Amino acid sequence: MKENEINARSFWANRPVFVTGGTGLIGGWLVKQLLDLQADVVCLVRDWIPGCELVRANLIERVKVVRGDVRHQVLLERILGEYEINTVVHLAAQSIVKVANQDPAEALDTNVRGTWSLLEACRKHPSVRQVVLASTDKVYGDTDNLPYKEEMPLLAKYSHDVSKACAEMVARGYAATYGTPLAITRLPNIFGGGDLNWSRIIPGTIRSVLSDQAPEISSDGTFIRDYLYVEDAAAAHLLLAEKLAENPDLSGQAFNISNETPLTALELVQRILELLDSPLQPVVLDQAQHEIKNQYLDAAKARQMLNWQPLFTMQKGLRRSIDWYRDYFGDRKIA
Repeated sequence: MKENEINARSFWANRPVFVTGGTGLIGGWLVKQLLDLQADVVCLVRDWIPGCELVRANLIERVKVVRGDVRHQVLLERILGEYEINTVVHLAAQSIVKVANQDPAEALDTNVRGTWSLLEACRKHPSVRQVVLASTDKVYGDTDNLPYKEEMPLLAKYSHDVSKACAEMVARGYAATYGTPLAITRLPNIFGGGDLNWSRIIPGTIRSVLSDQAPEISSDGTFIRDYLYVEDAAAAHLLLAEKLAENPDLSGQAFNISNETPLTALELVQRILELLDSPLQPVVLDQAQHEIKNQYLDAAKARQMLNWQPLFTMQKGLRRSIDWYRDYFGDRKIA
């Protein structure tokens, strides 16, 4: 066992950890990693989602579950106090761009009020020693100056993107004003088993091909994005919490997390088709609205300050994702 693995196990063993968004894509895999490290996990669950990884892998049977909404501050305060939480990983959010654009009030309320409600609860409970918040590359907004770097201004203008930028500003305010020990991950598009939002390009494409239907691309196919496998995304949050414990000077800082291999939508779909050995060709709808055309991240800061590196190549992540969906669908009818 490597020294960093030993240190991680020592850090997380029996540590009371509170995870919001445990039924989300990153949440299930993060909880799995925490349980493997023998952490004492408490999950806030709003909706029961049978197909999510937390439920499907029976992880939910191994954690303490509290039903509720991240916007309910009194509930959050009770959780932090009752379970004597040391580390918080905040993943709960309205993360679907199309949904957020259709209902901006809900997105703003969930992403902004949910963040300050949690941070206010953390401020009142000194047992909380690290808070890691998940954000997005979309906070940088639309710019020709790519890749995004952490020192760049946040120029978000669309509803989802603005909600996440606002949440970041709130978090930085708590770190600067109250000394809340927190750090932020800025994530690209996350993919992997457990993502049941079929409007997203990777699960949507895999489902279409497995049902022998031509996959659809909502944009014109030339939009460029970073794509990060979910187990890498989960591990990045744990690593950041560990580093924050070692170095309080990281508090208030944001870190881009990326494997730095941007792809166009067409290139990505073609990779999936090749892995599935499919002759199908994608249908380009060219219907994307209120989305940034090109986005990709520079992860040099995370590499240098956190010693972070992805464990999975894009190809390996796609293979593992395809295997998950094949197992998920099995003999069931793909709708």
